[in-house]
Amino acid sequence: MTLYDIPVTTIDGTATTLEDYRGQVLLIVNVASKCGFTPQYAGLEALYRRYRDRGFSVLGFPCDQFAHQEPGDEAEIRSFCTLTYDVTFPLFAKIEVNGSGTHPLYALLKTARPGLLGSEAVKWNFTKFLVDRDGSVVRRYAPTDTPEEIEADLVRLLEKHA
Repeated sequence: MTLYDIPVTTIDGTATTLEDYRGQVLLIVNVASKCGFTPQYAGLEALYRRYRDRGFSVLGFPCDQFAHQEPGDEAEIRSFCTLTYDVTFPLFAKIEVNGSGTHPLYALLKTARPGLLGSEAVKWNFTKFLVDRDGSVVRRYAPTDTPEEIEADLVRLLEKHA
């Protein structure tokens, strides 16, 4: 199974896959509305707006596994993201990124790019995975890595297959 075959659900409840994103550079992020890193929504949105016309997308996957920092339902999450950060990049239904209920997308991402000392577990909200146009996971970023710090890596991938 490739990244593009994995079933996902959009924030509005539509069942789909990531096939629509084949050929794009992706930044996949587990997001939360009540986290110290939540202001990164602004930087993620800025990257998306700056590079979407060049084949880039941010994909946000809300997760409530870290200190109950994403307590809302999908409608509340979408409303918060739109009203607070004017988010226009794709958001998906709430998922689990660790444990027995780990979503298949995150199982693939974590296996492809383990974290510090080989740990596969996602440590906190706003862990980011950069995926190239071929669907290969090329880098994993910590929650403390800001969207602005990721931009140079993103641009290199966009230029690689321009």
